[in-house]
Amino acid sequence: MTDDQSEKLTLKVEAGELQDVEQTREGREARVVEFSTPKAKLTDEANRAIRADLAGFPRALRAYEALTRDPEALAHWDMSNYITMRKLGYNDHGRTHAFITGAASMAILDLLVRGGVRPDIVESGIGDLDDTYLAVILGTMLHDIGNQVHRAQHEAHGVHLARPIIDRILEGIYPDAFKRTKIRSFILHCINCHDLNPAPLTVEGGVTALADGTDITKGRGRKAFALGSVDIHSISALAVDQVVISAGATRPVRIDVTMNNSGGIFQVEEVLAPKVIRTPIARYVELRARTRPEGDEQIITRVKLDGDHFVMDLEDGERVTVEVQDTQKQLQDAIVQTLNIGTESK
Repeated sequence: MTDDQSEKLTLKVEAGELQDVEQTREGREARVVEFSTPKAKLTDEANRAIRADLAGFPRALRAYEALTRDPEALAHWDMSNYITMRKLGYNDHGRTHAFITGAASMAILDLLVRGGVRPDIVESGIGDLDDTYLAVILGTMLHDIGNQVHRAQHEAHGVHLARPIIDRILEGIYPDAFKRTKIRSFILHCINCHDLNPAPLTVEGGVTALADGTDITKGRGRKAFALGSVDIHSISALAVDQVVISAGATRPVRIDVTMNNSGGIFQVEEVLAPKVIRTPIARYVELRARTRPEGDEQIITRVKLDGDHFVMDLEDGERVTVEVQDTQKQLQDAIVQTLNIGTESK
């Protein structure tokens, strides 16, 4: 996949395995899931990765430290997880997800900058790279807190809930209200656009969206499955063993997904690929997925994203090309067409 020296960040679930659903003596289903890396370890590894990437950016590091100590932010993460996991049966959307995506966003941003990509904060003249890293880490780690209100419109709820936290942190870093307000706008944009509804318009927003899409390993799907959510989302999440973010051969960023069976392609197509295609950083990112030879019976061996199509190598040696089924965009396009929005001349 990638050699160790080129790997920027690896999201991996270690040890154990998923057991089949069994029948207990009382006749009730018991789901036994024994494989995942403990959340505390994931959070600790993410924290160390973030701090390493922010070592040269004092304002961003100060903002990150303030966020991780903020009681309101901590409560938001916990309540977002309660609603999404306990009430909806979804995957993790709490503080572990915040830290993992935060680390992924720093890795992606660092690779983009190394590759010569100029973030919008820099391009616009509003700030420098320190300001960019600050905006991305705050926007990414706060992106899902709106779920505590409801999954529906959680992006807009998140913008509203994040503002007091962002203001509190930024006031201690930027004495100039004019610049502080401009930096805040980039953070709110990251939160509002992370789920492509609407799609992000800035490099910073694209980084947050893509980082969110990389958290698809079986460690995230484990809890939802154990709580009784047995659907394509939880099952396919259990098929993804590892996500590696590294420098690409032809583009600044390469994302490699390793699956233990072909079911993981649902996560790649529905969650990750659209967050590559529909962001301003699409042309800077390579996306590839493969199944482990020692995994379950294979249908797909390798997948490469080429524009808005997947090029798939099948087990029998055949190669097929299929369009990425971005169901969220299809729904949005249908709504626009039904309401006749945007057809009138500007």
